[in-house]
Amino acid sequence: MRASDKGGKTQRIDKVLSHMGIGSRSDIRKQAKQGLITVNGTVVKDSGVHVDPYRDNIEVNGETVRYREFVYLMMNKPPGVLSATEDKRDRTVLDLLKPEYAQFEPFPVGRLDKDTVGLLLLTNDGKLAHELLSPRKHVPKTYEATVEGDVDAADIAAFAAGVELEDGYVTLPAQLTILGRERGSTTISHISLTITEGKFHQVKRMFIAVGKKVTFLKRVSMGELKLDDTLPLGAVRELTAQELELLTGADSGG
Repeated sequence: MRASDKGGKTQRIDKVLSHMGIGSRSDIRKQAKQGLITVNGTVVKDSGVHVDPYRDNIEVNGETVRYREFVYLMMNKPPGVLSATEDKRDRTVLDLLKPEYAQFEPFPVGRLDKDTVGLLLLTNDGKLAHELLSPRKHVPKTYEATVEGDVDAADIAAFAAGVELEDGYVTLPAQLTILGRERGSTTISHISLTITEGKFHQVKRMFIAVGKKVTFLKRVSMGELKLDDTLPLGAVRELTAQELELLTGADSGG
């Protein structure tokens, strides 16, 4: 449980409800005057009253408001959208969010290339995002890819040792597994790759370094968090409590 979920701190009820997207503070003030807001079963007509959003039972027009400061979302990122908060030309992953999630102003944790699909975490928890992305943490990320070329034991050994990219950077050791091959005029290899860093276009550049080309790339895990196989491309859902626990374990170096 993150510190913000422990309760004990009070806030104005109009601030709490506006944060949850119930309406503007002026909207909430009107709802309070109309007797539509209750706290622990008691009608509250003063929108400035203080409440503990985690411990008090707050209802608006008969519906319980489940307060949370942070939101943690899993997206199965589709191709053709950017892992960014805004762009003047292309759609971003934020454009795929429902208003109930967009109101939290989440941002993508790290980036997937425009044509890369799979697991993308979005949150407004800056502390967790920083810890997951910190180069010191070496949080593992696993990808599945389709590669033009015959990926073989020599490539596995090269990736395990670290490969030199075109700019001279030598990658950290990575775990490459061959999942299968399709023989033809050009051999197509299906692989799984786990890396512990996140350089620009890293997976594609690693294969270029060994004379091969990635034609499809999908991220399937980040730390202990795995992509939900039932989540369609472009779909988003909140992390379960168990998934969030796995993720917060990763931020401590696990």
